[in-house]
Amino acid sequence: MEKSFSARLLIGLFRVLACLPLRVLYLLSDMAFVMVYYIARYRRRVVDDNLSQCFPAMTAEERNGIRRRFYRNFCDTFVEAVKLLHISDSEMCRRMKFVNTDLIDNMLAQGKSVAIYFSHCGNWEWAPSITLHTAMHKGVEYCQVYRPLRNHAFDSLMLAIRSRFGSLSFPKSTVLRDIVMLRRDGIQSVTGFMSDQKPSHNDPTVVTMFLNRPTAFISGTETLARRLELAVLYWDMEKLGRGHYRITTRLLDDGSHAGEKGTLTKKYAAMLQDTIERDPAIWLWTHKRWKIPVTLQ
Repeated sequence: MEKSFSARLLIGLFRVLACLPLRVLYLLSDMAFVMVYYIARYRRRVVDDNLSQCFPAMTAEERNGIRRRFYRNFCDTFVEAVKLLHISDSEMCRRMKFVNTDLIDNMLAQGKSVAIYFSHCGNWEWAPSITLHTAMHKGVEYCQVYRPLRNHAFDSLMLAIRSRFGSLSFPKSTVLRDIVMLRRDGIQSVTGFMSDQKPSHNDPTVVTMFLNRPTAFISGTETLARRLELAVLYWDMEKLGRGHYRITTRLLDDGSHAGEKGTLTKKYAAMLQDTIERDPAIWLWTHKRWKIPVTLQ
């Protein structure tokens, strides 16, 4: 679809901004932090409620420290995403490290397509740079599932950012069809699913204990993986320093799917909890994750 004038203008403006060195962009991030944290107080009540409910054993001072670091990371994530419009492969490889990518290559070598559970930890927008690190490329498409934004100009901007390293973006509503079409064309796929979002209306869910609270997780990722017999992996993300991240690939299922339904979703929830508890400030606490209370099934 041809981009609108407003979308082209917005992308052009951000491409100019992306030409600035990261050290300059981080100065802009520092200024944005003051605006977002102290002046606008963007979703401070949501963040405070989430932290107090998830970490009741912490002191208020400890939670306030997490909150402050979270907002700094939140602003950094935005400028780092913009930087994707103008960054070299070599700089990205220096800043974004991947561990255990041989798990992906091994599954592909066995003729299996792959589903990767991921989350809003660290800088998730840098994860598509995986294409710079894996050996299997011919006959393989790297993809990510996304929810289209209502603002078409910003939606076009984010699609431009996410395609920087050659990956495809599939809308959540059509991902099953899109992966099946790739398979029909003899193309394997490695698809990332951001499965830590609040389920949408009518989404199938699995309820499990997560961060001290009964939590509904989207089970569509598991359903799709079972239906298409995909190998399933988890990306464990760490922030090593400002502008430096590491993702460790971990195996959830080799494609046999022997366990009962809900097993994969609960395994993902447990791994994600470990990731968050290791460094709570890198998760997206502004999400209204528990807006609708649920009970254990």
